[in-house]
Parts: sequence; structure tokens; C-alpha cells
Amino acid sequence: MAEEGISLTQAEWNVMECLWEAGPLTGREVTRQMEESCGWSRSTTLTLLSRLEAKGAVESVQPERGPKVFSALLRREDAALRETEEFLGRVYQGSLSLMVSALTQKQALSREELDELYELLKGLEEERHD
Repeated sequence: MAEEGISLTQAEWNVMECLWEAGPLTGREVTRQMEESCGWSRSTTLTLLSRLEAKGAVESVQPERGPKVFSALLRREDAALRETEEFLGRVYQGSLSLMVSALTQKQALSREELDELYELLKGLEEERHD
């Protein structure tokens, strides 16, 4: 299993999204998708796949016959959580309430979003009392 502490660049996120959505894929398939969505050359995509493999976010398997196949080892949820924690620490000094306050001052929440937040907080409070 991939290490959860892997940090991704924006370009690496693009490749990972491709693998999370449609993987496992051959290098050619990833290259085609990245060319269509980002306009990248084959060498750019293959370099990123190589970097991701070195980081432990992606693995490749070379079958006896046929092209190398790439799969995501890093789960989207783990990558998103790491990015969120880094952002929260860097921008809001680790304060979730400060971030929520800042976001809600500029953007009104729908009734549904408020209900979801309330349910989330209620569940967290119940967990603490168990």
C-alpha cells in the first residue's frame, strides 16, 4: 500500500485523477487522456508517471506480452486528506473553525449544506461522549 504522506503537484494530481477515474491504464492510454485534457506531450505524461511511481503513488506492471499497465496505489481519499491538512495548517494555522468562518462569510450556505454540517458536528459530538 502507498504511503499516505505523499504530496502531489498539480500536474501529478491530473495524472492521478486519470488513474482514479479509469485505471488501470497503459502508458499510451494515460498519454492520450492527458493530451486531450491538458494538451501534454507523451514525454511529459511519461515523466509524471515515472515520478509518481518513484513516490509510491503509482505502480506499473509489465506483462509478458503487451504494454506496461499503471495503477494508482495512493487512494484519492488519502491524497485529499493530506492536501486538506496541509492547506489548513498553512493558511488557517490548523484552525478548522477559522476556515469555516472565512468560507461562510463570503459564500452563503444552502439549507442542505447547513443540515449536513449540523449532522456532521452532531455525530462528532456523540463520538466524543461515547
